[in-house]
Amino acid sequence: MIKRIIITAIILSGAAAVFSYYRFEMDRIDSINAAISRSEELLREKRDTVRNYKEQVEFYSTPEGIEHLAREQYNLKTSNDRVILLQSRDFQNEN
Repeated sequence: MIKRIIITAIILSGAAAVFSYYRFEMDRIDSINAAISRSEELLREKRDTVRNYKEQVEFYSTPEGIEHLAREQYNLKTSNDRVILLQSRDFQNEN
């Protein structure tokens, strides 16, 4: 009778150890899968950023892109442009 109890206890403790190890491994797999998902999302974001930069480089390598850059960043104009200066009333009163 005691022999049966000891064998049953050994089998149950072995089963508990196997189940515990199984849960540990499943949790580790879930953690790895979450890390892979985060890495894939980061990779997608980086690829989008690189694609956007490539598009900008392509655009600013064209005459239209250079003109756009000159107008936006350096306030340059072409000979066909008309410049209209607006003054606010506050500015006129200060002078």
